[in-house]
Amino acid sequence: MTYRIRGLETAPFSALFGLSDEALAAQGVRRYTVDRKGAFPDRIELRDLEPGESVLLLNFTHLPARSPYRASHAIYVKEGAEHPFDAVGEVPEVMKVRLISLRAYDKDDWMVDADITEGEQLPTLINRFFADARVAYLHAHYARRGCFAARIDRV
Repeated sequence: MTYRIRGLETAPFSALFGLSDEALAAQGVRRYTVDRKGAFPDRIELRDLEPGESVLLLNFTHLPARSPYRASHAIYVKEGAEHPFDAVGEVPEVMKVRLISLRAYDKDDWMVDADITEGEQLPTLINRFFADARVAYLHAHYARRGCFAARIDRV
């Protein structure tokens, strides 16, 4: 089965890019300078950021549903990111190297299944969930910290 993984759009975050640390703090956002590879997974470009890059840590409502599953959590976004990741049938490296919690939702935003897998095995779990006709979309989370990673849709 074919699937599509997309990073978040830049628009909801672009007004934060370039603000002072004080202005960010007033909105509950913190800026970091990446100090080590593998510690700051960006949700727009869906890649691990490189040392020296600027990243914002903020709360993001990744499931704005009118259901008990409405959810938000902390995410990192690369400051100044312009081009969201968008690929069909391809899992980005940032997800391949992490333990992933995958959650399956129906068209009414009710969770119908969930499981955990190593990122390298993610395509198998995606296909298993999309074999269920009730599943409308998937949310991937980085399992260890619980942070939203990306949405996955059928193609």
